[in-house]
Amino acid sequence: MTFSPAYWQSRLDALRAAHHVPGATLAVFADGRIHELASGLLHRGTGVEATTDSVFQLGSLAKIYTATLVMQLVDAGRLDLDTPVADILPEFTPAAPGADKEITVRRLLSHTAGLTCDFTYDSGRGDDCLAVYVRAARNVALDCPPGTAVSYSSVGYNVLGRIVEVVTGRTWDQALKERIVAPLGLTHTMTLPEEALAFRTAMGHLPGEGPEPEPAPAWDMMPRSAGPYGRVLASAADVLRLAKMHLDGGATADGTQVLGARAVAAMQRWEVDVPDRWTVSADGWGLGWSLYDWNGVPGYGHDGASTGQYAYLRVIPGADVVVVLLTNGGGARRLYADLFRELLADLAEVRMPPPFAPPAHPPTVDMTPLLGTYRREGVVITVAVAPDGTPQLRYEFVDGMRDFSPPLELDLVPLSATVFAAAGAGPSFSEDWMPVVFAALVDGTPCCYIGMRCAPRTATA
Repeated sequence: MTFSPAYWQSRLDALRAAHHVPGATLAVFADGRIHELASGLLHRGTGVEATTDSVFQLGSLAKIYTATLVMQLVDAGRLDLDTPVADILPEFTPAAPGADKEITVRRLLSHTAGLTCDFTYDSGRGDDCLAVYVRAARNVALDCPPGTAVSYSSVGYNVLGRIVEVVTGRTWDQALKERIVAPLGLTHTMTLPEEALAFRTAMGHLPGEGPEPEPAPAWDMMPRSAGPYGRVLASAADVLRLAKMHLDGGATADGTQVLGARAVAAMQRWEVDVPDRWTVSADGWGLGWSLYDWNGVPGYGHDGASTGQYAYLRVIPGADVVVVLLTNGGGARRLYADLFRELLADLAEVRMPPPFAPPAHPPTVDMTPLLGTYRREGVVITVAVAPDGTPQLRYEFVDGMRDFSPPLELDLVPLSATVFAAAGAGPSFSEDWMPVVFAALVDGTPCCYIGMRCAPRTATA
């Protein structure tokens, strides 16, 4: 289908306003060209308008940049996917005995290393920040044994960033600029806050007392060491150009090969199924990419979130379509879902699944096999049944995360025998319903997924 800028500008404006998103930019590759749209405000406090060249925080979309750097080194023969990380970083010593030999580059890229997600540590602004971070992460806990399940891990991507530094002899920021930003001509992509001052930059917004979100108390609270997993800033069109390079087999418009075609294909190859297919809308995971199967139509992409900013990237190779949406708060997830559902149907004949929610008449489920206590680093999940028969879940932060949030007490509504909807989104979710998914490790140990983090069962009821 032909992309109509006027029509999609009107839809972006309407949906953005309906979902109380302060500002958004949209970049679409269709009909063989890039289309750029912008809507709303970058900052509700100052009234600065969003423009197509505005820069947003990308959150976890940064992981695609890091994965691309790693695969460049694999493609050049300077790194092997199945090399244990300990062979490259002897100082990296996870808590579980022997895990250092089981955690490989491949498993870090595909989130199957078992590493916990949320080890936060400000290692300063120096060029050694990643080296200091990795040393501080020694004895970091595992959520599950390496290779037994997919479990989303930002820690793993920081380790990958440090591997890039060791192999290239450059800081991660420098490697990104020299190996990706410069070859692709990305004029609106950066990693450090002072670099963003030269551009129109979006402010994140958080829920306020009224329907409209309010500017966040701080623009950027991530340390420099968060770069490999979450600290890239860019315009929507620059994000699209990175994705377009992958769509074109690793080549730029002038034929420069930024990444080899075999490495590009490897990144898109299905490495692992994702039991929780709703939190980040992924059906599987490759080497960096989230993978999608829309009723037989394959695609890849990634989501990202930072302080009040949310980013969405989708690539549909069969239709030669790329879509990037960058936002700065409000009901960003609903804007993404409504807009992309229309866009992808129109441009690529993709039928995205409906929003996650329980059916009008939920099935009756025997909770007995699911009852008990599940645990991952910093979190204890207790599944029980109330006296009236209602399935319930308690989500409690413990140990080093105990002050993060009060415990959440949630009722569970079944969608199936293993998939439930929890009413009340909690601090990290922007939907009306939070997915709670029960699955098993490869050895059969039951586990519970919330936020795509795997928590194995440690005790039965």
